[in-house]
Amino acid sequence: MSRTADRPAQGEVLSRAVWDVLADQGLERLTVRAVAAAAGCTTGLVMHRFPNRRALLVHARELLHETTKGRVEALEARAATPREALRAVLQQGMAIDPATARESVVWTGFLAAAVADDELLAMHRRNNRAWRERVERLVAAAAPEWPAARVASVALGLIAMTEGVAALGAADPVAYPVTDQERMLDDALDAYGLDAGTVRRGVL
Repeated sequence: MSRTADRPAQGEVLSRAVWDVLADQGLERLTVRAVAAAAGCTTGLVMHRFPNRRALLVHARELLHETTKGRVEALEARAATPREALRAVLQQGMAIDPATARESVVWTGFLAAAVADDELLAMHRRNNRAWRERVERLVAAAAPEWPAARVASVALGLIAMTEGVAALGAADPVAYPVTDQERMLDDALDAYGLDAGTVRRGVL
């Protein structure tokens, strides 16, 4: 990668390299040297943008947040009903394709790093709370007659189920195939009285 390369394009290549190393090689191998190798550039060029490992982790987490935020907003906008929106948004949080499986790995890797780092943990909590607020808003729209306490409880249950399934599916897609993940989601929504009707993957 030339030092005179277009800066936006250069930034995109480095961002993708950070993501690929964390998703494909794991947290322990996320280093400036590994990112440089993945991007096909010098370590000096990487360090100009990401001076240390923490900067790499922060960037990966920000990229994850922005990527998923854009996707769920598009899904909400396309959904015909609040219940369809709720199902679509929760579904994309599971490991239902290669992209979402990699996102689950990145999320898990960042959480592992954040346990011993107050700054990273604060960032992790902020983004996760934003996710919880979104799901609570969607549950409230899907069941407007429910009291706030019920909305909060159901939202938390749905989040715990989908994030757990995402981690399991990303680690062992044979044992937790997409069809099983989606069935679990539909069963959970049915159990809570939030059935989205005939909406299934690929319809929205």
